[in-house]
Amino acid sequence: MEALILSMGTGGGHNAAARAIKEELEKRGHETEFINPYTLESSFLAKFVDNAYIRTVTSTPKLFGLVYKIGDAVAKLPCRSPIYFANRKPAKALKKHLDENHYDAIITTHLFAGEMLTALRDSGVNLPKTIFIATDYALIPFEGEIKTDAFIAPSKNHASEFARKGLSQDNIYGYGIPTSAKFSEKSSKEDLKKELELDAAYKYILVCGGSMGAGNLKKIVRILEEWCHNDGHTKLIVVCGNNNKLFEKLFAIYGNEIILYRFTDKMPELFRLCEVCFTKPGGLSSTEAAAAGIPIAHITPIPGCETINMNFFSDNGMSLKVKPNKKSIHQALEYLGDRQHRLDMIKRQHEIVNPNAAADICNLAEKLVLSGSAENENN
Repeated sequence: MEALILSMGTGGGHNAAARAIKEELEKRGHETEFINPYTLESSFLAKFVDNAYIRTVTSTPKLFGLVYKIGDAVAKLPCRSPIYFANRKPAKALKKHLDENHYDAIITTHLFAGEMLTALRDSGVNLPKTIFIATDYALIPFEGEIKTDAFIAPSKNHASEFARKGLSQDNIYGYGIPTSAKFSEKSSKEDLKKELELDAAYKYILVCGGSMGAGNLKKIVRILEEWCHNDGHTKLIVVCGNNNKLFEKLFAIYGNEIILYRFTDKMPELFRLCEVCFTKPGGLSSTEAAAAGIPIAHITPIPGCETINMNFFSDNGMSLKVKPNKKSIHQALEYLGDRQHRLDMIKRQHEIVNPNAAADICNLAEKLVLSGSAENENN
């Protein structure tokens, strides 16, 4: 099978989910091509869109939340969205690429690419089998207008919820958000500490703000570093993602008192060796943490779908909601310091989050390509 995987860098989650699919397909011997579809029209356009999103959510998250609310309202209107019309022109470049190359399946993790495929389908283009993967625990504005052969919902519960919101139940599959198999590998904390050259005498707390290093991390790190210093047996690990300014500021303040990472491919190991993770509730990062089985304290959501992600996780016992203040953070540390509370949370994560989502989605892709259809367990 030859598969085209489409994603964009508006946050790291879309690309991480797409890479998980690419990893699984190639493990099975399939050929893949992974591209940002906007680059087919203009590399400048692709970078502009990615950077505009990142600047908005990191600098003015309330503005992003307002835009999300407006989008949610517009999505309820009985007409095509502005996002659909904005992506009709880039869809022409994608059509040219499809004419010049052969693919058996197209898999995308991003709304904009889904809109491009929908525009092509509406114009009568005969597409390969298409699969859209939602990467948040919500039907975000305008995802409901995407036309695809299979729509992957973030959980079985969301499959029925999305159907109630208007999607065709015949092609919704509640397989979950795909993560790399590395997140659910089994290994001891001692071996992982040795692999990452960390002091085996300490326990570790992880702080991360996604690929953008978003959230009020500087304040949160200050509170947690003080707690770790007083505890004497715990050290803090902070992942700054692509936020180099945050990295430099934290290093200037704490030096080697905390362990700092920029963007890293060691997230599976860090999730599995740490005792608890303080993270903003991105759909992909939360799913990765749950697949790794680490207690989660959700902090500083970007308004919109991240608030919904946080509520879904906390309402189902998979995380704690934590405010960025000393009292709330200390209460979270006390609660998650209890062994039974930790085990109960990890159990709920394993019950709800599917660590084999990538494999299930690739099984579906193979069935769709080979037979043109696949049995839907949601029906």
